[in-house]
Amino acid sequence: MPDSTTNRMPKSLIFILVLVCVQAIGTFFGGWAVIDENQSKLDHGQDPLMPMAAAWFLALFCCGLAALQITCVALARGRRPWVRVALIVCLSIAALGMVFAALGSLTAGAANLPAFLFAFADLAALRTVSGETGRRYFSARAGVLTP
Repeated sequence: MPDSTTNRMPKSLIFILVLVCVQAIGTFFGGWAVIDENQSKLDHGQDPLMPMAAAWFLALFCCGLAALQITCVALARGRRPWVRVALIVCLSIAALGMVFAALGSLTAGAANLPAFLFAFADLAALRTVSGETGRRYFSARAGVLTP
Protein backbone atom coordinates (compact mmCIF):
# COMPACT_ATOMS: atom_id res chain seq x y z
CA MET A 1 0.00 0.00 0.00
CA PRO A 2 1.50 3.40 -0.96
CA ASP A 3 2.36 5.83 1.77
CA SER A 4 0.02 8.83 1.53
CA THR A 5 2.55 11.12 3.24
CA THR A 6 4.87 10.97 0.22
CA ASN A 7 2.26 12.84 -1.84
CA ARG A 8 1.58 15.58 0.70
CA MET A 9 3.34 18.89 0.68
CA PRO A 10 5.12 19.56 3.99
CA LYS A 11 3.57 22.33 6.09
CA SER A 12 6.82 24.28 6.00
CA LEU A 13 6.63 24.42 2.19
CA ILE A 14 3.00 25.59 2.37
CA PHE A 15 4.10 28.45 4.65
CA ILE A 16 6.92 29.28 2.24
CA LEU A 17 4.51 29.40 -0.71
CA VAL A 18 2.27 31.80 1.24
CA LEU A 19 5.34 33.93 1.98
CA VAL A 20 6.27 33.92 -1.71
CA CYS A 21 2.73 35.04 -2.63
CA VAL A 22 2.96 37.96 -0.20
CA GLN A 23 6.36 38.87 -1.61
CA ALA A 24 5.05 38.67 -5.18
CA ILE A 25 2.34 41.19 -4.35
CA GLY A 26 4.85 43.46 -2.63
CA THR A 27 7.32 43.14 -5.49
CA PHE A 28 4.69 44.03 -8.08
CA PHE A 29 3.47 47.09 -6.18
CA GLY A 30 7.05 48.08 -5.32
CA GLY A 31 7.93 48.28 -9.01
CA TRP A 32 4.84 50.36 -9.68
CA ALA A 33 5.65 52.63 -6.70
CA VAL A 34 9.10 53.50 -8.11
CA ILE A 35 7.53 54.67 -11.39
CA ASP A 36 4.81 56.59 -9.56
CA GLU A 37 7.26 58.30 -7.19
CA ASN A 38 9.61 59.22 -10.03
CA GLN A 39 6.75 60.69 -12.05
CA SER A 40 5.45 62.61 -9.03
CA LYS A 41 8.87 64.16 -8.41
CA LEU A 42 9.18 65.13 -12.07
CA ASP A 43 5.70 66.68 -12.05
CA HIS A 44 6.67 68.84 -9.06
CA GLY A 45 10.01 69.96 -10.53
CA GLN A 46 12.15 67.84 -8.20
CA ASP A 47 14.99 65.52 -9.02
CA PRO A 48 13.75 61.97 -9.62
CA LEU A 49 14.91 59.02 -7.55
CA MET A 50 16.64 57.60 -10.62
CA PRO A 51 16.56 58.17 -14.37
CA MET A 52 13.20 57.18 -15.87
CA ALA A 53 14.78 54.48 -18.03
CA ALA A 54 16.29 52.85 -14.94
CA ALA A 55 12.97 53.18 -13.10
CA TRP A 56 11.13 51.45 -15.94
CA PHE A 57 13.76 48.72 -16.06
CA LEU A 58 13.40 48.18 -12.31
CA ALA A 59 9.60 48.16 -12.58
CA LEU A 60 9.65 45.61 -15.42
CA PHE A 61 12.14 43.46 -13.50
CA CYS A 62 9.86 43.58 -10.44
CA CYS A 63 6.81 42.63 -12.51
CA GLY A 64 8.70 39.74 -14.11
CA LEU A 65 9.94 38.53 -10.74
CA ALA A 66 6.41 38.72 -9.31
CA ALA A 67 5.07 36.75 -12.28
CA LEU A 68 7.77 34.09 -11.78
CA GLN A 69 6.93 33.85 -8.08
CA ILE A 70 3.20 33.38 -8.75
CA THR A 71 3.99 30.81 -11.44
CA CYS A 72 6.18 28.87 -9.00
CA VAL A 73 3.42 28.89 -6.37
CA ALA A 74 0.84 27.73 -8.90
CA LEU A 75 3.03 24.90 -10.20
CA ALA A 76 4.59 23.78 -6.90
CA ARG A 77 2.03 21.02 -6.41
CA GLY A 78 3.30 19.38 -9.63
CA ARG A 79 6.72 18.76 -8.02
CA ARG A 80 8.64 20.09 -11.00
CA PRO A 81 12.37 20.29 -10.13
CA TRP A 82 12.78 23.61 -11.96
CA VAL A 83 10.20 25.17 -9.60
CA ARG A 84 12.54 24.49 -6.68
CA VAL A 85 15.42 26.17 -8.53
CA ALA A 86 13.24 29.16 -9.41
CA LEU A 87 12.06 29.42 -5.80
CA ILE A 88 15.67 29.38 -4.61
CA VAL A 89 16.52 32.24 -7.00
CA CYS A 90 13.42 34.26 -6.02
CA LEU A 91 13.99 33.72 -2.30
CA SER A 92 17.67 34.62 -2.67
CA ILE A 93 16.78 37.93 -4.34
CA ALA A 94 14.11 38.65 -1.71
CA ALA A 95 16.42 37.71 1.18
CA LEU A 96 19.22 39.87 -0.16
CA GLY A 97 16.85 42.82 -0.59
CA MET A 98 15.41 42.44 2.89
CA VAL A 99 18.85 42.13 4.49
CA PHE A 100 19.91 45.36 2.73
CA ALA A 101 16.67 47.04 3.82
CA ALA A 102 17.18 45.93 7.43
CA LEU A 103 20.82 47.06 7.49
CA GLY A 104 19.89 50.31 5.75
CA SER A 105 17.28 51.02 8.38
CA LEU A 106 19.90 50.51 11.10
CA THR A 107 22.26 52.87 9.30
CA ALA A 108 19.49 55.48 9.12
CA GLY A 109 18.99 55.17 12.87
CA ALA A 110 15.48 53.74 12.82
CA ALA A 111 15.32 49.95 12.90
CA ASN A 112 12.64 48.60 10.58
CA LEU A 113 11.15 45.58 12.36
CA PRO A 114 9.19 44.23 9.33
CA ALA A 115 12.38 44.26 7.26
CA PHE A 116 14.16 42.20 9.92
CA LEU A 117 11.25 39.76 10.19
CA PHE A 118 11.02 39.28 6.43
CA ALA A 119 14.81 38.92 6.19
CA PHE A 120 14.80 36.10 8.76
CA ALA A 121 11.72 34.49 7.18
CA ASP A 122 13.35 34.64 3.73
CA LEU A 123 16.59 33.15 4.99
CA ALA A 124 14.74 30.34 6.78
CA ALA A 125 12.60 29.71 3.68
CA LEU A 126 15.70 29.66 1.49
CA ARG A 127 17.33 27.13 3.80
CA THR A 128 14.22 24.92 3.74
CA VAL A 129 13.72 25.00 -0.04
CA SER A 130 17.40 24.47 -0.82
CA GLY A 131 17.76 21.85 1.90
CA GLU A 132 16.58 18.29 2.27
CA THR A 133 12.88 19.15 2.64
CA GLY A 134 12.80 20.97 -0.69
CA ARG A 135 15.00 18.40 -2.40
CA ARG A 136 12.82 15.53 -1.22
CA TYR A 137 9.53 17.17 -2.20
CA PHE A 138 10.56 18.56 -5.58
CA SER A 139 12.55 15.55 -6.75
CA ALA A 140 11.20 13.91 -9.88
CA ARG A 141 11.08 10.54 -8.14
CA ALA A 142 9.00 11.82 -5.22
CA GLY A 143 5.77 11.52 -7.16
CA VAL A 144 6.43 7.90 -8.14
CA LEU A 145 4.51 5.50 -5.94
CA THR A 146 6.46 2.50 -4.74
CA PRO A 147 4.72 -0.81 -3.95
